[in-house]
Amino acid sequence: MTQEEKRALFAPTRRGFLKGSAATLALAATAGAYSFGTWQVEQAAAAGGNLAKGPSLCNGCSSKCGLFATTMDGRLWIVNGMEDHPYAKGTLCGRGQGTAQWAYDDERVTQPMKRMEDGSFEPISWDQAYKEIAEKVKGIIETAGPEALAMIQDPRPSGKYYTKRFINALGSNNFYTHGAACNLSKESGIEQAIGASNYSVDWPNTKMVVFIGRSYGDGIRPSSVQSIAAAAERDTRIVIVDPRLNNTGIFASDWIPIKPGNDIAFLLGIANVLVTKDLYDHAFVEQHSVGFPEFAAQVAEYTPEWAEGICDVPAEKIVEIAEALAKAAPACAIEPSWRAAFGCAHQNSFETARCVCAVNALLGCWGQKGGALITSSPKAGEVDPIKFPSVPKPAGTRLGDTEFPLVSSSMGTNLAVLDGCLNGKIEGVFFYNSNAVQGYSQPAKWREALDKAKLVVSVDIQMSETCMQSDYVLPECTVLERMELPEFIGGKKHYVAMRTKVLEPVHPEPKPCDQIFSELARACGVGQYFDFTVEELAAAQLATVGASIEEVTEKGIVELSNPGFSYGVPKFKTPTEKFQFISEKVGAAGFNPVIGYAPRLVEPAADEFYFVGGKQGIQSHTMTLNLESLNAISREYDLERVWLSTADAQKLGIADGDTVELSSSEFTGRTRAKVTERLKPGVVFLPTHYGNTSPYLTRARDLGLNFMDFVPFHMEPGVGAAMTQEVAVKVRKVG
Repeated sequence: MTQEEKRALFAPTRRGFLKGSAATLALAATAGAYSFGTWQVEQAAAAGGNLAKGPSLCNGCSSKCGLFATTMDGRLWIVNGMEDHPYAKGTLCGRGQGTAQWAYDDERVTQPMKRMEDGSFEPISWDQAYKEIAEKVKGIIETAGPEALAMIQDPRPSGKYYTKRFINALGSNNFYTHGAACNLSKESGIEQAIGASNYSVDWPNTKMVVFIGRSYGDGIRPSSVQSIAAAAERDTRIVIVDPRLNNTGIFASDWIPIKPGNDIAFLLGIANVLVTKDLYDHAFVEQHSVGFPEFAAQVAEYTPEWAEGICDVPAEKIVEIAEALAKAAPACAIEPSWRAAFGCAHQNSFETARCVCAVNALLGCWGQKGGALITSSPKAGEVDPIKFPSVPKPAGTRLGDTEFPLVSSSMGTNLAVLDGCLNGKIEGVFFYNSNAVQGYSQPAKWREALDKAKLVVSVDIQMSETCMQSDYVLPECTVLERMELPEFIGGKKHYVAMRTKVLEPVHPEPKPCDQIFSELARACGVGQYFDFTVEELAAAQLATVGASIEEVTEKGIVELSNPGFSYGVPKFKTPTEKFQFISEKVGAAGFNPVIGYAPRLVEPAADEFYFVGGKQGIQSHTMTLNLESLNAISREYDLERVWLSTADAQKLGIADGDTVELSSSEFTGRTRAKVTERLKPGVVFLPTHYGNTSPYLTRARDLGLNFMDFVPFHMEPGVGAAMTQEVAVKVRKVG
């Protein structure tokens, strides 16, 4: 089969792709879940069950989609997507349905646990846990100072407030999100170009969208899938640039299989065409940007032919995409992505994010109808300073910020904590809703680092690999068993939603995070900053935006006052108040201040493959695999298998379903192969949810391989991200 024939095979017409597709049927089934749920509720009512209904937010991923949970006689009966929630729009994905079952999971952590000298865990009382943790915290502060303490958390409504308040109250600035393994590079790069950490596509009005790696069909935020499906029906041109034909392909008009980690060359090739053929938006560039002359001079070198030699996308295709974007402008955009190809994946991810923004600037699509929108987000106003006293600002700089001066200030690089444990700067680490050991970087390196710490505490609902490395594990009650602080949602409209307690606790010992960190604070001697309940704080925060607990509890979500969104070029919150083709901060950090080319770090040898990972719509990183229903789906459909292209499999004598061995510089492991035409030759794809090792999670343990086991420990220059796909692997058949 010729390359042209392959391209024809991989780029069917949209209507042909949609017709009879299994993915279409799956989407239809998901969309129909609400009506089925309504039928179930009606049947329960007819049977005389005692029904109750309350709002919450899903915890299956960071989207936190709104849901209503219906209970019958106090037990969970059904969960439905919240109609008015902008992310759910009446639907929950499979993960949302699965994670609602956490309350009844038979392998939850149900009481505080302490690791013994032999590595085993024994249950202890809350009082003992607080007492011993507090003694160790005070000892670390006395001998090494509060800067030897750190907090890593995966942001959730209450969690992001209480964890930061707790670590700051102890006197430490070392507060981090999961971003170094997710979207840190992307957001840091976008900030340097537009002054905001993210943007959105105006889907209802767009004519053309280019995705760099990201897949809504694997994400999955229901509203995103609905938006792209509606756009496809309007014949919007949707281009997927990805070495894998991912599950968004059902809506795509083009699949461009690219060499991993070289998206930056593809983008610069497009920029070259727009500039050298005079297809860019002169008015935007001249009135709303800085550094264009320097950028234009540099981009002249990045010809489509040059780009083809690096990213393996034909020069003529690069030219065609550039010209099509120019024709559609300003009602078009390069989609901002998330983890994907440049969230934190490569040595050049930060610069790739800046290049994405540069192409959008050349198209003049910032703030335009159908283009790239920078919208606002609401937040709570000032609350009573007597009832809710501010925590004094800790002295000193967060660890990692000096070494990585381009890091997003809202995230920090949590890998600085790993490095800090190794070099003795960090002695105590707290984790909330975080499985850093298994998913943030090289697991063996995380284990080595945490073994050196004097204190490691995890707050979680299950015994993750990070919990296994902890001295103490404090059990949180599950999402439907707790109330949390308001979650503020931005966009063209502003909203506030809340998790409310819709289930009575299934087990008596687990507590919500607000209670855990408040009680820990009191034990550590800083309880004066936590002398209020979560209900009191929630009520105070809601009052600042004109809402109340009663209203949000009844409706689940409340629309706030009109933020006044309008189309038009935004005022960029950069130092220059303009779009920045050139950044003084980037230059001061020792990098090229002008947006331009940067290579990936690792190139495969002749007998190696590029190694890429990615999401599946049914699982969420390492969080969900042990849930019985979601685990069963993965097993039934062999979702843990490694993908090989048909061409590569034939060369290696591998058939679909064969057992293969993957090996990198860090790890060797075995799993079964999925042989497919949906992958670029020379690339191996492994889903990132598998290979769990905790003996407490028996369903997940040893199913598939953990992607991060294969990846060396390294940190992206400037931002400190994990560079999760800077790795090459060898593949051989073993059975």
